[in-house]
Amino acid sequence: MKESIKVLIVEDDDDFAYLLQKELGRQERIVLVGICREKEEAITQTEALRPDIVLMDLHLGSSYSDGIEASRRIRIATDAKVLILTALGADEIIREAAGRSFASGYIFKDQMPLLIENIYAAADRVTGQERILAQASLSCLSAAEKTVFYMMLGREERLRSSKKTIANQKTQILKKLGLDNVNELRHVFRFYIGE
Repeated sequence: MKESIKVLIVEDDDDFAYLLQKELGRQERIVLVGICREKEEAITQTEALRPDIVLMDLHLGSSYSDGIEASRRIRIATDAKVLILTALGADEIIREAAGRSFASGYIFKDQMPLLIENIYAAADRVTGQERILAQASLSCLSAAEKTVFYMMLGREERLRSSKKTIANQKTQILKKLGLDNVNELRHVFRFYIGE
């Protein structure tokens, strides 16, 4: 368990950011390291401040895709876990965010009592929600590709495919997940390594 948990807020609604700041300020273990209003600032500040947790508003600016993209880039480039905060409840948006953001958690803004316990849980361990969201990210892979995915993470897998087929599947997996290389894959899905 970490003694203190560094948190960065990414929220373009000043009133809601203030409420988050006040709530986090009541917690002994939580240290607020900054507040950002937009995607690029969030990525830059996460790389500079190295928070443990980023609270990411899904709907930044004019589109929810900015929150998804910021979350993806933060998860690929840093060790921070991202908890998505949203008022958007449309199934299509939730599915897209779950599948593409690589987030560790998803909290609706009207569920504020759950926020602190989710921050502590995400900072201290791999949660069930994090595993479910990871599986959502992997749902685009076929059964054969999932076997190769686990092989890419270092698991011993019995494959009957040719080396060329496996190489093609590796390329296809990275393409489907929107990752550039195996190192990014191993970083984003690191909690699977060693299981």
